[in-house]
Amino acid sequence: MKETILNHKMNNSDADESNLDVGDLQGFNELNGPELRLKLIGYCESSSGSSSGSPINSPISMSITDTQQISMKKEVSLLSGVALIVGTMIGSGIFISPKGVLMGSGSVGLSLLIWVACGLLSLFGALSYAELGTMITKSGAEYAYLQEAFSPLHHVWGPIPGFLFAWTSVLILKPALCGVVALSFALYTTEPFFGECGAPYEVVKLVAVLCLFLVAFINSYSVNLATKVQNFFTATKLIAIAIISIGGFVMIGKGERGSLEEGFEDTTASSALIALAFYDGLWAYDGWNNLNYITEELKNPSKNLPRAIIIGIPLVTICYVLTNISYLSIMTKEELLLSTAVAATWGDRVLGVAAFIIPISVAFSTFGAVNGSCFTGGRIMYVASREGHLPEILSYVHVAQYTPLPSLLVSTLISATMVVSGDIFSLIDFFSFAAWMFYGATMVALLILRVTQKNRPRPYKVPILIPIIVLLCSCYLLVAPIIQQPRIEFLYAFLFVISGLLFYVPFVVFKKNFRFMKNLIYFLQMLLRVAPSKYEPSV
Repeated sequence: MKETILNHKMNNSDADESNLDVGDLQGFNELNGPELRLKLIGYCESSSGSSSGSPINSPISMSITDTQQISMKKEVSLLSGVALIVGTMIGSGIFISPKGVLMGSGSVGLSLLIWVACGLLSLFGALSYAELGTMITKSGAEYAYLQEAFSPLHHVWGPIPGFLFAWTSVLILKPALCGVVALSFALYTTEPFFGECGAPYEVVKLVAVLCLFLVAFINSYSVNLATKVQNFFTATKLIAIAIISIGGFVMIGKGERGSLEEGFEDTTASSALIALAFYDGLWAYDGWNNLNYITEELKNPSKNLPRAIIIGIPLVTICYVLTNISYLSIMTKEELLLSTAVAATWGDRVLGVAAFIIPISVAFSTFGAVNGSCFTGGRIMYVASREGHLPEILSYVHVAQYTPLPSLLVSTLISATMVVSGDIFSLIDFFSFAAWMFYGATMVALLILRVTQKNRPRPYKVPILIPIIVLLCSCYLLVAPIIQQPRIEFLYAFLFVISGLLFYVPFVVFKKNFRFMKNLIYFLQMLLRVAPSKYEPSV
């Protein structure tokens, strides 16, 4: 095929302009507009948009593939940014089983203080990320920041932290988290059809996989559609939390106190148990960094990134504290700890015949969380591929929809495979400590950049004490679960993280490539209608 010949010649780094002659272009003269552009540069969108129908003249410069790459559009507003943060942080946990903090703290008073403290620590982490995100306006969050800080230190060893983050996040952390939330969605949507016994696990898995593919379709079709879906489902979960919070205060006004009057009774004296309570609380706040994964698609990131963080995270903190107060005003500590669906129990007691609102709210909340996780998870793969740390095709963008279609498809397939094949929850347990390892490394990156790039413009600059606090907490939370409950699985998880070096050395350092990859990339470009992308710095 002539288009294959043309693609090969235009992508061959050893070729020069004279290698591409008019004879190669016969059969393309009758094409114009989008058809010509797609044939010419392997589905790269032309910036000219010409539809004149004039013949192509020789020579054609090799710069076509360099200058006519496409990039994703900035379609995420401040409102959508807040919705993404809130929607991914609030999943199913606050509705189903927010008891880990209470179990670890031992008392109602301390548990509420821990919820507030976890929100404050998450805010500190997010504000540190706001400095990095407004200074380095690339998508990819930790990956981009680790690359910026460490890569200049050594051409071989410097990129390793970023590569290992991408390796762990792409293959385990992000797909597993997305799969877990999809399973929560499936459990709540199938329950009405199977009663108290619950649906067969095969049915739950099937619904979870269908949910993943539906969300992947939404995110692949349009960034604008994905943000509208996120905005809607975030609004529904906030309405549900408002109902629970207001209902709780109404019951308090009627004299209901539940276990609130116990205050600090039975507060634990064990620092280990308090640490576990913090661990559970911080897990509920996970997602505070999600907006940094899509910085390139955020409108005016220098202003909207810190604004969204300052609005979103305190809002989630208020929601968590008010929801827990409402639960505790109706239920005793023992009832809350024994309940497998706390919000449902609360709804039965307070809402009566309207209690059906709760399971619907949980289903909406989990679907919104899956959408947000899919929206951000694919961006790590996209950015790492663009930097040469993953196969090139994963950095390509759809020429019409401006979405990272290949990376979204691959991340969805990994999540679906995890859902179908095994115990995905254990992966989350054993790899969650790795997340704090990379959070800590990112704080180190911020401190390094304060020294190595001290004169670089920083639209937002966080007080230096804040990243230091987050770094110390990260170190503690990384070590605490290993010391308190040492298990061989933690070693396996660590070995998996560093096993990425087995791929880093041949494929990144020595740039080993397989011969079939070029033909595979051309085929996938034509099949998926995607093109190479480029990074456009925000101004």
